[in-house]
Amino acid sequence: MNLDFKYNSDGLIPAIVQQRGRVLMMAWMNRESLRKTLETGVMHYWSRSRQKLWLKGETSGHTQKVSAWFVDCDKDALLFEVEQESGACHTGYGSCFFQPLDRQGEPLKITEEKLFDPEAVYK
Repeated sequence: MNLDFKYNSDGLIPAIVQQRGRVLMMAWMNRESLRKTLETGVMHYWSRSRQKLWLKGETSGHTQKVSAWFVDCDKDALLFEVEQESGACHTGYGSCFFQPLDRQGEPLKITEEKLFDPEAVYK
C-alpha cells in the first residue's frame, strides 16, 4: 500500500471530504487512519484533540463510504469523494460548512436545515 505523501511535522495530512461536489468537512489523517480507511472503505481520521484514531460515525452512525480519492499535485493534501450517511457535521448539518459569512466576516442567516438533532444523537 503506497502511503508516500507529504505529512506535516505531526505526521498528519489534511483530508477534504466531499459528496457530489459539496465539501462536507476537512479533517486530519495519519498513516494509520489512511490505512484503515483504505482497508475498510469507510473514513477514519486522527483526532488531534483526543489524540486517537476515530471512525467517522462511530457514535452517530453517520458513516462515510469512500467512492474515490485523490492526492493534490504536491502530495500534501487528500480529497475524498464519499457517500455520507445523514449529516457530516456534529451540529446536525449536512456539511461542516453551513455558516455563510458576509464580506466583513460577519455571520449571515443560516438557511440550511439540520438533518438530525445532535442532542438526541450524542447523549
